[in-house]
Amino acid sequence: MKKLISVLIRYVPRKYLQLFSGVGLKALGIFYAGNRVECPICKSHYRQFLPYGRINPRPNALCAGCLSLERHRLIWLYLQQKTNFFQTKLYVLHIAPEHCFMKPFEAQHGEGYITADIESPLAKVKMDIHQIPFGENHFDVVLCNHVLEHVQDDIKAMSEIRRVLKPGGWAILQVPFFAPIPDVTFEDNSITDPRERERVFGQDDHVRLFGKDYTKRIERAGLKAEESNFATTVSERFGVQNKEVLYVASKQ
Repeated sequence: MKKLISVLIRYVPRKYLQLFSGVGLKALGIFYAGNRVECPICKSHYRQFLPYGRINPRPNALCAGCLSLERHRLIWLYLQQKTNFFQTKLYVLHIAPEHCFMKPFEAQHGEGYITADIESPLAKVKMDIHQIPFGENHFDVVLCNHVLEHVQDDIKAMSEIRRVLKPGGWAILQVPFFAPIPDVTFEDNSITDPRERERVFGQDDHVRLFGKDYTKRIERAGLKAEESNFATTVSERFGVQNKEVLYVASKQ
């Protein structure tokens, strides 16, 4: 199982996985029936979540019901317990939207919920994050989860996020970190070979290795950054990595 999932996510383009993987994974979920873990997004119960990862798949990671991973379940619980996201209708920009979030977020926010991506067939708007096609002070919330490691200029992208946020608006800006985490984010545009990118940046479509200075990079874009340790309060039942830090940025 681990090897099959590793091959699929490593060699099948993300846009096709998003379109076609749901049915097959739901069928696999039958073999994981149980009540030890629970997905807070789709309310499915299993004895454990499916493994997930490109090289060394993580155990207990992927929900067969809605395709959520640890980070998605963490974000959901944070939005539910620490924000007004599910209490009122907001204007939300969701960049590179994840399948598990789209229906419940649209049900909550209606036409105010905008999904955007440069290539995803799931998104409403085709968009380059370096040039967000919305005016200033438009959105209450921006969700940008594991995107900034792929883009040419993460500071420019976050500056654009700041521009379209309303004063007092906020964003969740998650990125991957690979141990050992460097003190300073490493970038080298001359590295274009996929295998070398995978070796240096952790994945063949990544263009930077984020370091301990990530909060400072957020602030360079003009946003106020907060490192939330909310994950340490979450029950193991939800399959969340309790060491993951949530990066919440706000526009003053």
